Amino acid sequence: MSRPPLARERVLDAYQSILIADGERAATLEAVAREAGVSKGGLLYHFASKDDLARGLVTRLAALTDDDLERMSAAEDGPIAYYVRTSVMEDDALDRALIATTRLAQGGSAAASAALREVRMRWADAIRPHVRDETALDLVMLLSDGLYFNNSLAEPGDEQSALSEFVPTGAALDQLIALVVEATTRAPE
Repeated sequence: MSRPPLARERVLDAYQSILIADGERAATLEAVAREAGVSKGGLLYHFASKDDLARGLVTRLAALTDDDLERMSAAEDGPIAYYVRTSVMEDDALDRALIATTRLAQGGSAAASAALREVRMRWADAIRPHVRDETALDLVMLLSDGLYFNNSLAEPGDEQSALSEFVPTGAALDQLIALVVEATTRAPE
């Protein structure tokens, strides 16, 4: 009888959490098993090595990106507005998978770096038909990168009050999105 998928996801959650909090070196098999509340044998049942854990994380990131691209294509205000708005971190599953995969890439994982490039390329491909040219696409992508980065400037535990100092929220974010959509979709004069 196979183990329930929940245990596998719990192990991946633990691996992801350790990567985010302490980095790639701290994410040993023992530490992941302890964090997940499973034996090392239980972890090895699902992931035979750290490389398997990394592959599992990359697979998770790809699936979460698929979901995000579906939401992007269905967004009422369009893909550009959706992408800019969701560049403000919400500590959701996709954000955590992106951060954990970034930590792996920073540790030298070629597979993690390739996965991050693939995600970015897929987002760019989804936005490209909605902008006037490649320069406009660059504007959307780079602005969103900046918003995502600036989220990290808030003090831990004080995200809401400090966040608006570094990242526009509410009406200010709406105005920024309107400006970006206008600048990237209309023909230059």
